Amino acid sequence: MGMELKGQQSHRMVILAAIFILMTLLILYGSNNAMDDVYAPFHVATNHALMYTDLKKWAGREGYVPFNGNKEMTLRCNNCALVTSSSHVLGSRAGEEIDSSQCVIRMNDAPTLGYERDVGNQTSLRVVAHSSVFRVIRKPSEFLHQKDSNPVLIFWGPPNKFGKDSKGTLYRLIQRVSQTYSNLSCFSVTNSKMRRFDNLFHTETGRDRQKSHSWLSTGWFTMVIAIEICDNIKVYGMVPPNHCLKKPGSKKMPYHYYKPRGPDECLTYLQNESGRRGNHHRFITEKQVFSRWAKQYNITFTHPNW
Repeated sequence: MGMELKGQQSHRMVILAAIFILMTLLILYGSNNAMDDVYAPFHVATNHALMYTDLKKWAGREGYVPFNGNKEMTLRCNNCALVTSSSHVLGSRAGEEIDSSQCVIRMNDAPTLGYERDVGNQTSLRVVAHSSVFRVIRKPSEFLHQKDSNPVLIFWGPPNKFGKDSKGTLYRLIQRVSQTYSNLSCFSVTNSKMRRFDNLFHTETGRDRQKSHSWLSTGWFTMVIAIEICDNIKVYGMVPPNHCLKKPGSKKMPYHYYKPRGPDECLTYLQNESGRRGNHHRFITEKQVFSRWAKQYNITFTHPNW
């Protein structure tokens, strides 16, 4: 009798456990479905009703404010090399080709010193996020001053960081550097243009940046600015949108070519793309947009080619 009672109790426990697991799965499923309206990973809206932006008409000099003097952002180039910070550029031996371009565009604090063979050493334009300002400014010989050139730096970030009326630490620091290096032109992206970058993301993806808990990447700003100023763009080191989806077991690649011990690129992409809480860069979504832009704005991709 005791054995039979224990058996019945055990059976009930199994049933209760199964019900608990089933209820948990249903709750999670419902939660995920609710979040699908906020952000669907690995997908760019392809609704034909979407109105895509003509970025050549979208461009405007009024979107950039000088940190010093009354300079204008007049940089215009026939052919540009856009060098990403990805470790895929390592071993490419593309440095000479990159430096032969009319304009060379780089991002944040990606260095050239020690990597010249793969990434070259010329810089026409560097697009810098507010979080990278100190790393760029503290190495002026590497990032700011280049003989026989007039590099341009465009800083983007919250208006309270770079707004002309903010007079904050970052603003004063960049202004001082701009005054020190007379051949350097430093600009901030205006608040109104920052909103236009947000609206562009919404238009091109069908997703509201804030509601989808997304942060635009420096790559997004750099690509759009490159389209504004360049007739032809060759991008070095950027992987195609499906790279991390079709090769889950591929060799790990550092997110930055100059940080060999840094996080894995694909792991970073996948975690950010599927993140639902907090704010995340949607790297894969952005690359899906870049893929579409490539056909419109004479953009090619190399190392890897796609």
